[in-house]
Amino acid sequence: MKSKKTQYMTSMALFLAIEIILVVTPLGYIPIGPLNATTMHIPVIIAGIVLGKKAGAELGFVFGLTSLIKATIQPGITSFCFSPFVTIGTMSGNYKSLLIAFVPRILLGYLAGLVFGIMKKNNRENLGVVVGALTGAITNTVLVLSGIYIFFGEAYASAVGVQYSTLVTVLLGVVSTNGILEAILGAIVSLAIYKALKPILKSKQVD
Repeated sequence: MKSKKTQYMTSMALFLAIEIILVVTPLGYIPIGPLNATTMHIPVIIAGIVLGKKAGAELGFVFGLTSLIKATIQPGITSFCFSPFVTIGTMSGNYKSLLIAFVPRILLGYLAGLVFGIMKKNNRENLGVVVGALTGAITNTVLVLSGIYIFFGEAYASAVGVQYSTLVTVLLGVVSTNGILEAILGAIVSLAIYKALKPILKSKQVD
């Protein structure tokens, strides 16, 4: 039991190190318009798949924390949506910013692990990786953009220079472009890494 716990902690430390490397380099957050495309979701998905949904949720929390920190210390025109400590003009973040920063990212890892675990029991591991990754990534994107619309809709529309009445269309465009691409990238990379790590991490799956 002690050895398995040590292996789990070691693996989590590795995923945490990868998240840190991504966030301190341009690889983690790629500016595209007012939002950032990201690869930060990939280690979260993989952690959820190879270590279990709890690990995925924990690393998702780290993802959310990096989002909060980045929005706070390197604010952009919409950073108030992700940090309660940012004010852009007359628009300020609040506790709802924390919901957007953390909840979707925690569910990202949790759902990836949950879906994979269910499909693994039905002997569909590879398909489980793909479906788990897609489910987690799309959930993350949809919840982030829904949170922006519900909590900061008018302020966000003003910040990016669009009419509030057209904001739904704008956000749906983000889902159908950045969101889908991030999900597909996450699924492809997760499956490749899972196959590579499977012989090593097979005994470390934790629920």
